[in-house]
Amino acid sequence: MKLIWAPWRSEFIYCRKKKGCIFCNARDSKEDTKNYVFKRSRLSFCILNIYPYNNGHILVAPKRHVAALTELSKKELMDLFGLLNDVTRLLRKRLKPEGYNIGINVGKAAGAGVPGHVHIHLVPRWSGDTNFMPIFSDTKVMVESLRSLYRRLKGV
Repeated sequence: MKLIWAPWRSEFIYCRKKKGCIFCNARDSKEDTKNYVFKRSRLSFCILNIYPYNNGHILVAPKRHVAALTELSKKELMDLFGLLNDVTRLLRKRLKPEGYNIGINVGKAAGAGVPGHVHIHLVPRWSGDTNFMPIFSDTKVMVESLRSLYRRLKGV
């Protein structure tokens, strides 16, 4: 078995044992930097995925705890997708991706990691952002830490 040292991920592994919804906990906390919440709107907010598929992987969630988009009001949907657009523009400006994967997994059977609180995955992509590592060693290389990315997106 091959091991890769990634000490910044230990915080995520240990925090999974916390009670409650990760989105509601982050929403209610006053510690946005600690929770990587970098943008809020009236009815939604954005948080960095601390277990990302790619650099800049963002989660956009409604503030209200609901399991599916169909449970949101029209105002909540408009706010959620408006924030998604705003953050996509921010990524374009700060990270300059060449494309995006945008997805919503509704329900555990569909792959939702947090099935009780619907959220949108926004994953920036670049030509060549995959390499030989996943093929030969089942490993993904992340080129930027969460703290550095958070500061870049916050503009600090």
